[in-house]
Amino acid sequence: MTAPLICVGALAGAHGVRGDVRLKSFCAVPEDIARYGPFTTEDGRGSFTLTLSKPIKNGFAARVTGITSREAAEALKGTRLYVPRDRLPDLPDDEFYHSDLIGLEVVDTGGQVLGKISAVHDHGAGDLLDVILKDRGGSVMVPFLQEIVPTVDLAAGRVIVDPPDGLLPE
Repeated sequence: MTAPLICVGALAGAHGVRGDVRLKSFCAVPEDIARYGPFTTEDGRGSFTLTLSKPIKNGFAARVTGITSREAAEALKGTRLYVPRDRLPDLPDDEFYHSDLIGLEVVDTGGQVLGKISAVHDHGAGDLLDVILKDRGGSVMVPFLQEIVPTVDLAAGRVIVDPPDGLLPE
């Protein structure tokens, strides 16, 4: 069985006229992205080896092997870069990859199943778990804070939440 693929970055178009690309890194330490290659597309059809050239606004200028023109670099715009999960470093016990959280069952402190995590969002003020509610319909954004999500049990495939009053619909 192969390791699941994790999106670690995206190509954001051309940088200059010699085939360099603009690279957005989704890694905690942005420049670490260079250590995780080679990269594939989500469907595995495309494969990329890249070298960081220099930091630029919102990312890096990078050289993709085989890309030598601005037009070829621009054609890669929007390409998301994936690596197998097992190529990424292990994290401390209190940190998680977003992809490890997606799909986990969400239960309250009394053991009642509330739903499943469908996505993890980060808009700059901290992570939010997008939870599709089981019986109530719709979804709710749960702040991913220790006091609200005290337990993440990857082995059991669930998180325990202690939602503050008013977070969940009645």
